[in-house]
Amino acid sequence: MAKIGFLPLLMFALLFATFAAIFSLNSPNLTFDQSVLLVLKSRISHDPHNLLTINWSTSTSVCNWIGITCGSKHQRVVALNLSSMDLTGTIPSELGSLSFLEWLDIHHNSFHDSLPIELTNLHRLKYLNFGNNSFNGEMPSWFGYFAKLQSLYMYGNNFTGVIPSTLGNLSKLEKLILHNNDFKGEIPITIGNLSNLKWLYLDDNNLSGHLQSGVFDNLSKLQVLSLTRNQISGRIPNSLFKCKELTYLSLYNNSMEKIVPIEIGNLTMLQYLYLSYNHLKGSIPSSIFNISSLLHIGLGSNNFFGYVWSNMFDCLPQLSYLDLGECQLSGRIPMSLFKCKELQVLFLYDNRLEGSVPSEITNLTSLVHFSIGRNNISGQFPNPTPLLHWYDVSENNLVGEIPSSICNLSSIMGLYLLMNSFNGTIPECLGNLSSSLLYIELQKNNFHGKLPKNFAKGCTLQSIRINNNQLEGSLPRSLVLILRSNRFYGQVNNPDVKVSFSRLRCIDLSHNNFSGYLPVNFFENLHAIREWHEKKSKPEYMIYTVLNGKQYYFVEGLSFTAKGLEMEFQSLLTSWMVLDFSSNQFLGEIPKILGELHSLIVLNLSHNSLTELESLDLSSNKLQGRIPIELTNIEFLEVLNLSQNDLKGPIPQGKQFDTFTNDSYIGNLGLCGLPLSKSCNHNDEDTLDKFDRDNDDELNWKFSILIGYGCGLVLGLIMGYIVITVRNPWWLTRIIERV
Repeated sequence: MAKIGFLPLLMFALLFATFAAIFSLNSPNLTFDQSVLLVLKSRISHDPHNLLTINWSTSTSVCNWIGITCGSKHQRVVALNLSSMDLTGTIPSELGSLSFLEWLDIHHNSFHDSLPIELTNLHRLKYLNFGNNSFNGEMPSWFGYFAKLQSLYMYGNNFTGVIPSTLGNLSKLEKLILHNNDFKGEIPITIGNLSNLKWLYLDDNNLSGHLQSGVFDNLSKLQVLSLTRNQISGRIPNSLFKCKELTYLSLYNNSMEKIVPIEIGNLTMLQYLYLSYNHLKGSIPSSIFNISSLLHIGLGSNNFFGYVWSNMFDCLPQLSYLDLGECQLSGRIPMSLFKCKELQVLFLYDNRLEGSVPSEITNLTSLVHFSIGRNNISGQFPNPTPLLHWYDVSENNLVGEIPSSICNLSSIMGLYLLMNSFNGTIPECLGNLSSSLLYIELQKNNFHGKLPKNFAKGCTLQSIRINNNQLEGSLPRSLVLILRSNRFYGQVNNPDVKVSFSRLRCIDLSHNNFSGYLPVNFFENLHAIREWHEKKSKPEYMIYTVLNGKQYYFVEGLSFTAKGLEMEFQSLLTSWMVLDFSSNQFLGEIPKILGELHSLIVLNLSHNSLTELESLDLSSNKLQGRIPIELTNIEFLEVLNLSQNDLKGPIPQGKQFDTFTNDSYIGNLGLCGLPLSKSCNHNDEDTLDKFDRDNDDELNWKFSILIGYGCGLVLGLIMGYIVITVRNPWWLTRIIERV
């Protein structure tokens, strides 16, 4: 046998390897995977970043395409990741032919329509994430056929119906994420078969019914249970407390009732507990406060009762969030609370707490939100901590002056001191915080003096409420400006003030001592009221925010005078535009610029010294309904322009209205009567009949009453005579009884 040299052998090996590589790159299987993915590409109707348009090309290997991972041995597609590409499209049935696929992730796109059943052919699938898309309809029952699936993310879609019971067949499942859909009904008991389950997120659905005990019997590995914002009722089952590895438990904002079992203390690894906004009853189990691993405790807005105790917080050194608001708790603030040096959020509002706030509050140097409003707290102004963003001590029995240390709060955003007995002046340095302050409420105290002058310079205030004090001074910019019932005086129309009030929507300066002419330049800058605002499909509220999981309407308790009534609001729609300058000493004419405040809903100029109105121009608006008959009483009105609106019904007659021409009303197709050529029918005139009788037929009205009174007097004398002479006549008695 002839010997073969080393060099030819090496060259042969390299040549063979090259052929093998070429064959691998052009293998039929890889070409098949490529064709499947090109079908998916064809179903993409919108690719704003051209990621697939440019990159998914037949000129390059599919293993080099964006979002594609191939196996190292067989060079087949094992992972498809198109997440967060802003794609719009549908899922083709051919995708189920990628038989080696283990990872499928298309979350945070706009895929829609139904899902093809052919996806069940992906029998190697371990990770499936269709979250935050636009899939709708019922979730298919065949999702229970992925035998190797470990993670299933279907959150943020439009799935309806019940959660498929077949999901209980996914014996290897560790993470089930279905939040932010529209699932209804109970949590299927078959979920209890998922013995490997670690995460269960079902938040923000419409789930109802009770938590069945059997759901948690075999979930010994469960670490996260989140059922926030559903309609689940009943009691918390004891079987839940067998899940000893639970670190996160949220039943926030449901309809849970009954008492919280003391066995909750068995969850010794728990870090986050949210049971707020339910109907839980009884006393709060003390065992909760023995779980030293807790970082967040949310128990607020329930029907608890009882007392706080002195060593309540001794075992919670890591606590950073505490919500015990609206829990009907009595007693004094426990001194042990001030051992929680990591505390950032403290909600104790709306309870029955009493006594003063201990000076040890300054130990909580990390505190960002401090809320003890609506209690019976007494004493002096509680010392603020340096990092505070929100400070709420409203509706208590606190006294004294605002300390100058409040001015060290360089990050303060909300300051709520209303309805106490604070007095003195507002520190001038508080104006230095106007670049961070958004909401300030000082109403119903005993403050006097002037507002800080620098409030009007670079101010970020959205709401300032200082009514029912004795304050004076310059005015800040905001969305809501309430200065009613104070002693402010002087002219509002000051040409030297260059402050723009472009965002103001509600202005109440009533019951003060303002004087001079109505401020034309002020009205000209009210751009939020001057502009048109389209109707919203959903209600939008003014000064609305979500902070630490809680919803706030910072105009709570706001009141306005409208339609002659004092109206109090717990929240205000953004469309609510109010201008109240009543009960002051304004004089002169009503400026024409008021006719350009297109979105104004309430205008109150009563109880001033304003003179006659000579011109009223409300043309080219969107006014609806009838022309008020009261306008005929404006005797000095020389010009009226109501054209190009949507007014209807008869035009009032008499006095100055008899002098106006057609031009005053054109563009209102529903109007009738003089001076228009269109006459009114009987129904149109019904509304004016009452006023016609009050004016033109006043004599007939009085005459009718006179005749009726006279006839009644004669008939009464006759009946009285019969009763006296006949003594209880049976026929008259029966008539009266029938009447």
